[in-house]
Amino acid sequence: MASSIKGKKTSVYRKVMWAFTLLIMLCGTAMAYELYSMIYAPRVSLGDKDTDYLYIPSNSSFEDVIKLLYQRELISDQTSFKYLASWKNYKEVHSGKYMIKKGMSHNDLVNLLRSGVQEPIKVIINNIRTVEELAGKVAKQLEADSTSIVSLLKDAKYLNKINVKKIEVLALFIPNTYQIYWDTSAKEFIERMQGEHKCFWTSDRTDKAEKAGLTKVEVAVLASIVQKETSKKDEKPRVAGVYMNRLDKGMKLQADPTLIYALGDFLIKRVLNKHKLIDSPYNTYMYAGLPPGPICLSEISSIDAVLNYESHSYIYFCAKEDFSGYHNFAKTYAQHLLNARRYQRELNKRKILS
Repeated sequence: MASSIKGKKTSVYRKVMWAFTLLIMLCGTAMAYELYSMIYAPRVSLGDKDTDYLYIPSNSSFEDVIKLLYQRELISDQTSFKYLASWKNYKEVHSGKYMIKKGMSHNDLVNLLRSGVQEPIKVIINNIRTVEELAGKVAKQLEADSTSIVSLLKDAKYLNKINVKKIEVLALFIPNTYQIYWDTSAKEFIERMQGEHKCFWTSDRTDKAEKAGLTKVEVAVLASIVQKETSKKDEKPRVAGVYMNRLDKGMKLQADPTLIYALGDFLIKRVLNKHKLIDSPYNTYMYAGLPPGPICLSEISSIDAVLNYESHSYIYFCAKEDFSGYHNFAKTYAQHLLNARRYQRELNKRKILS
């Protein structure tokens, strides 16, 4: 009897132990699944978008990154994400622009941010007249603010270090589309542009400038005038040829765009005699030779037009009266006056008076 009772107790004990063991196993499985889910399960939901971008500012701390991720709803549990980041030794924060993909896990996010592999920005530089305008456009695309960019581009001491004169600074920039990291500083941006400038001025372009008797800066200055005179790429070499003829003859360039630049009123549509009275080194009606600096960022097509200027005998040109954007060219002043009068009559007819 005693043996029977003892056997029953043993059987009950075993059942309890099996049940307890099973419970522990189930709890362990649940915890393992929860841990796996926390690390590897898809967590990032971007709505109807497949990708988005996270911008981490320079000098951000780890806590700043956690806060940013939480605010962007890229993580829902800060504690678990911090634990995972610590476990994966994510300590050094890399600033920049990061591509976030729908369905990314916390593990994917940590790996991405820890790697520092960011997406470049396509920085577009074109249609710019002034340093302030340049800085404003760049600042809209990069982390660097416009004030820091302008400050460096007007700092004679800094410019002297990189062998650029303050008045010639626009000649440093070649309008184009550049791939640059978002967290590039103002100084790094200028250094990058200086590198691009050196790459642009190949031995072929340098040789052509020397053959034309122009420095690289002078090419940029003349190219900026040509650019503002015509938007037609096929006409630019001919316009450049007119100005080269004037320079060779010692004539004043008498370029209307330089007057507009000197006046600072870029809304002027018709240059009048009163505008020619402004005393400025950019007034090419008053002073012979090239102005001291570019009047805008010279496009590559304009620079190459100067380097490959058309050889001809034209001295004058005037906008065509059909407003096609092209010009009538003349070898004599008498012919130029006839062209100019036709254009002026059309201006008056269209009531373009200023």
